[in-house]
Amino acid sequence: MFSLLRGSVNTGDQGNEAPAGDEQIVKATGGGAFKFADLFKEKLGIILDKVDEMSSLVAGANFLLKAVHREAFTYMDGVKNYVQIDHKDLYPYLLVNVGSGVSMIKVDGDNEFERVSGTSVGGGTFWGLGKLLTKCKSFDELLELSHQGNNRVIDMLVGDIYGGTGYSKIGLTSTTIASSFGKAVSENKELEDYRTEDVARSLLRMISNNIGQIAYLNALRFGLKRIFFGGFFIRGHEYTMDTISVAVHFWSNGEAKALFLRHEGFLGALGAFMNYEKQGCTDIAHQFSEQHSSVAKSAFCTEDRFERSTHTDVKDNSCIEYRVQVRN
Repeated sequence: MFSLLRGSVNTGDQGNEAPAGDEQIVKATGGGAFKFADLFKEKLGIILDKVDEMSSLVAGANFLLKAVHREAFTYMDGVKNYVQIDHKDLYPYLLVNVGSGVSMIKVDGDNEFERVSGTSVGGGTFWGLGKLLTKCKSFDELLELSHQGNNRVIDMLVGDIYGGTGYSKIGLTSTTIASSFGKAVSENKELEDYRTEDVARSLLRMISNNIGQIAYLNALRFGLKRIFFGGFFIRGHEYTMDTISVAVHFWSNGEAKALFLRHEGFLGALGAFMNYEKQGCTDIAHQFSEQHSSVAKSAFCTEDRFERSTHTDVKDNSCIEYRVQVRN
């Protein structure tokens, strides 16, 4: 990775390279901005200008929800529906960022937010336990494995307790999970007797259900209408989104819906990028357009001679192009 970054730093467009000896400063957010700051400076000569993580997440989410057409959508029972967001009625909302852990942020406006809850049971839990139980080598491999599994082999359902029927008096169907991994207690089996696909599926369902329930309870606590989910744990994975949606639907009795973001993995990075406009750059012109096939993000600052352009594929064969022109 450092070889790639070093090549990017040393191979700029002719005429746009910073003068020799000038410090190269890059906005960065999250724990890695602190953990790897010395390494970036030592190996690449790059100074990481640390931006508050929560501020970046909120700024990124607010921008996407206001500027990107068809950014938010629901996903349940295999059906994806885009949701039109009224910019005048966006706030307040609950932003659930699912990374290694989970942060739940009540957003009341631009730069107005509060972290109201969270849980340590998040993407890191799924990946950590999954790695131990299935020997998967990557997060994406574990997600793919879960897609092929059947959690009913390991999870104890209401129907398993009530002889194949549900508990209709309190609204529990026979297929409702009564205890995640519950069958492993009563069956005389070892770990190797279970398919790794089923273990991964049960694990994903357990964690996603928990996140969905806690998120809805916090939305209920503050009277919030919208719950947006983002973070690397989701990754556009259909079963993950479906499970979270089912959890929110179940606990809200159908009154609330889980909303997802097309660019959920870039909230922090986008928010950190937008932080340039807060520091010494006063006249900023934003230009936004959505096209097809690729993403383009660029920025130019006359004073700092800052210029970046990145292209990468995104879902739905669409892209964001975002330019910031800064003049002091």
